[in-house]
Amino acid sequence: MPTVKVRNIENEEVGEVELSDAVFGAPLNEALIHAAVRNFMANARQGTSATKTRGDASGAGRKLWKQKGTGRARIASLRSPLWKGGGNAHGPQPRDWSYNMPQKMRHGALRSALSERVREGSVFVVEGWNLDKPKTKDFSQSLTNLRLGGKTLIVDSLDNENLLLSARNLRHAKVVNSFGLNIYDLLYHDQLVLSRAAATELEQLLGNGKAEGTPDGESNEEAPAKKKRTRKTEQEAA
Repeated sequence: MPTVKVRNIENEEVGEVELSDAVFGAPLNEALIHAAVRNFMANARQGTSATKTRGDASGAGRKLWKQKGTGRARIASLRSPLWKGGGNAHGPQPRDWSYNMPQKMRHGALRSALSERVREGSVFVVEGWNLDKPKTKDFSQSLTNLRLGGKTLIVDSLDNENLLLSARNLRHAKVVNSFGLNIYDLLYHDQLVLSRAAATELEQLLGNGKAEGTPDGESNEEAPAKKKRTRKTEQEAA
């Protein structure tokens, strides 16, 4: 099991925590992470881009000149895509880009990304982010004490209102809870800071349900033997 030192916001070591191998020790799966990022970005698209077709463009429906006898090319409408100011042919229209991704795949991508962050040494665990009042200066000083520079993702309880209010004015810091952790934020930020409670929640949320010490979650208890099904004779059926 990977072991991470636990510190307080003054950067004092207060203990160690053993992280679950099932969540923080998974192998790297780049294809799965790539699929999860594509799914997240597709679901975030607004899908509101639109162009006017010949039915939406303004203009009269009158035929400008007769079909034959003028020597000019025939024309039916001023709103034709061939004319300036006419409609757009095959332009983008509003649509829904979102699609569903199986939960097992999304959780697998998160486990793979979290494990890679642990191997990089970019995961930090704090005992608790307790601020006396919502003040950005105090929060920024705590980041300096922990030597966290660059983009930082903090996973803690959303009930910690002082932390939420103190971090919202910093562009390079973001606070989410265990349920709001997504694959994009995990890859975008350079450092990941977990509270001890958040690390436990992630192990419960992303754990694959396998029992420790037994392969594939098999229990040590023997399953009851199934009764063999026998075909009924004609007399019993009668």
